Formats: sequence, structure tokens, C-alpha cells
Amino acid sequence: MAVHDVTIEKTIRALLDDKKYQTLKDILVTMEPTDIVAVFEELEEERMPLLFRLLPKETAAEVFAELDPDWQELLIKGFSDTELKEVVDELYVDDAADLVDEMPANVVKRILAQADPEMRKEINEILRYPDNSAGSVMTTEYVSLRPHMTVAEAIVRIRRTGVDKETIYTCYVTEERKLLGVVSVKDLLLATDDDTPVSQIMDENVISVGTLTDQEEVAQMFSRYNFLAMPVVDNGGRMVGIVTFDDAMDIIEEETTEDIEKMAGMLPSEKTYLRSTPFDLFRNRIPWLALLMISATFTGMIITGFENKLAAQVVLTAFIPMLMDTGGNSGSQASVTIIRALSLGELEFKDAPKVIWKEIRTSVLCGVSLAVLCFAKIMLFDRLVLGNTDIMPKTAFVVCFTMAVTVLIAKMVGCSLPMVAKRLGFDPAVMASPFITTIVDALSLLVYFGIASAFLF
Repeated sequence: MAVHDVTIEKTIRALLDDKKYQTLKDILVTMEPTDIVAVFEELEEERMPLLFRLLPKETAAEVFAELDPDWQELLIKGFSDTELKEVVDELYVDDAADLVDEMPANVVKRILAQADPEMRKEINEILRYPDNSAGSVMTTEYVSLRPHMTVAEAIVRIRRTGVDKETIYTCYVTEERKLLGVVSVKDLLLATDDDTPVSQIMDENVISVGTLTDQEEVAQMFSRYNFLAMPVVDNGGRMVGIVTFDDAMDIIEEETTEDIEKMAGMLPSEKTYLRSTPFDLFRNRIPWLALLMISATFTGMIITGFENKLAAQVVLTAFIPMLMDTGGNSGSQASVTIIRALSLGELEFKDAPKVIWKEIRTSVLCGVSLAVLCFAKIMLFDRLVLGNTDIMPKTAFVVCFTMAVTVLIAKMVGCSLPMVAKRLGFDPAVMASPFITTIVDALSLLVYFGIASAFLF
């Protein structure tokens, strides 16, 4: 927490200890919901329900929606039915759907029992869409206008219905739920004539997404078009909801975290680090660790296969770690660059020839530079400074030539595997550092012993 947050936390703790609840309430009213959440997460569990009850109704709903599922469940268990209904009534439909999706069955029954029939219907509608789709993250609360409305009538409708909508800045023009256009509140306020029909000032070129569109693609569209909200339509072009900018930010954070975990060789976690138990971390890490450990068997088999030749040229053994590390690092550089480009939509599988040609040129430059540097290091440092007279120029040439070839192969593997994975429908992030490093390690050894066999034996 920041210094300011720590000061606030200490103040709130002191006021709780002194039971100065009115002063606490006055402080909480001035705070942003996100800052209140940060304070809540630092408090003891038994203090949270009391502090939550001091919040104004609307602020309480916003804070509740921002809390981790574990904290939400804790609060719900302490709520009376009346308190739970007050919170549920203030939640936006998408937040309520997320809550129902993450809570255990007994808690879900209580939540749905306190929700009004319309909200239950909308929650069920959102939950029927596949996970990670636009339909699963959208909200059904948006401002809908009719094309025949005048500007004055549209503004009156916004005033009357906007208080319950998640956003009013962008309004959607529909006829029998068919999406016809979009108009902003700015367009309505700046219209020169209040009697102008909405159909004359709306933008008919509406960019929308389908209910089954992947949420990551939706988030990318927010970045591309700088939207505040994105309409979601069904197969018939009927509008069913919107995805808002704050939801897109959450999606980006979620997808980025998931990619980072996959690239580090872990299964994605739904909990924050501090909320994860050691067993949670073990469960997420052990599958990849076990797989990579078993796959490393191939590296050992290659070394064993050339055991006799290594015995004749023991000095070659000293350079194996350097070659394997360089190959792994080179492959990781290429894979991370390509995975990022694929995630941002900058590359498609059809761009593979361009990517491979570019990486070939890059690997030649990197490989030759590293080979020259390696040759100087071996001859000057290993031979002269360390006094290893077993190292001959021919041996240094074999190591450096292997270095250049390994960099080329590593970058080819690193740039191609993520694109192939994307083409086959897998997450490219899976083909990141641990997986590619294992493949490159085996290939670099084969290249090393192959070149050594050709020149030294």
C-alpha cells in the first residue's frame, strides 16, 4: 500500500478501536470505492462486516463488486436477507452474474432468492454464454432510444432511465431490439433543434461484437477504437447488451496475467498471490515442472549417446551449458516477441513467411556477433587467462560455429511454434520459455555433437 493508504488504514483501525463509528462513516463517504477495497483487504476478517455496514448503499455495492470472491462470500454469510437484498439491488447485472458464477451453490441460492425476477432472468441470460465470451462479460443495462424520438424526448428518456444504467454517455438506437445506430449524449446536447429526430443525428456505421466473440478480441477492439462501450448483438443483429470500458480493462488484466503464468510454465490461477495457499501454488506449478523434468530426459539421452566422443574430447563438456543457455535465451526472445504480436492482433498465420525471413536475418546478425565474441572469450580468457591448454583454435571454431547455428535454430523454433499453436487453436503463450527452451536444448546438443564429429573426430 502507498504511504497515504497506510495512514488511512491506521486511522480507520484507531477509530474502530475507539468505536467512533460516525467519524468513520464521514471518512468513508469521502473515499473512492477502490481505496476502500484496499483498506478492507488489510483488515482482520471480523472487522470487515462492521465497516461495510457503515458505507452508503451505493458505495457499498461498488465496494462489494470490487472485492475478491473470498471476501464477498465472507460478507454474504454475515448478511441478513434484508442486507443482502439491498446489496444485490444496487449491483449491475454483469457484476451480479459474476458473483453468482463464483459463489458456492448454497450462497447462490441466497443471492437469487433476494434478486428480483427481472434481475434473475438477466443473470441467467448472461450465465448461459460460454466463459470468456463477449456474452459472459456484457451487461444488459444500457440506454436504448428509438429512431423516431426527438432530441428532447431522448434526453428525457435518458434522465428517466439512466440512473440504473451502467453508462449513459453512449446510447444505442434500436427498433424491435434491432441495432440501427449509436448516438452520444454529446451529440444530443449539441443538437441545434430539440425537435430533430434521433435517426438524423445517429451514426449508422456501428461497430459491434457477437455474443460468442472471444473476450480478448473485444478488449483489443476497445484499444483500437477508443470506445467507452461496445454493443453486443446476437446472430440476428438484435442487441442484447454492452461491454463497458472498465470490463475491458479487467479482461486485459486477466488475459495478461494468464499469459504471463503460462509463459512462466504455470497453470493460470484464479486467486491473487496473497490469497493463494501453498497447495494452490503447488497445484498450479507441479504439472509443468513434472512435464519439463521428464522432457529433459531427451537431453540426457543425447549426452549419453555421445559419451565416448566426449571422453576423447573432455574439453567440449565445459561449453555445453553456455550453448544450451544461449539457445534457450535466443528462442525465448523470439517467442515472447511473437506471442505479444499475436495477442495484440499484429500478426496472423499468413504472416509466417515474413516473420521467418525477418528472424533469419536477425539470427544471422546475432549468431555471428555472438560467435566472434565467443571465439575471443575462449582464446583469450579460457586458454590464456585460465591456462586451459587443451583448448585449440579448432575446438574454439567448433564451439563458435555451433553457437551461430544454435541461435538460428532457436529463433526459428521460437518464432514458428507460437504461430503454429495459434493456427491450431491453442494459446500461443503455452509455447513460451520453458517449452521452447527444452526443445532448443535438445537441438543445440545434436548440432554441437554433429559439428564436433565432423571437425574433431
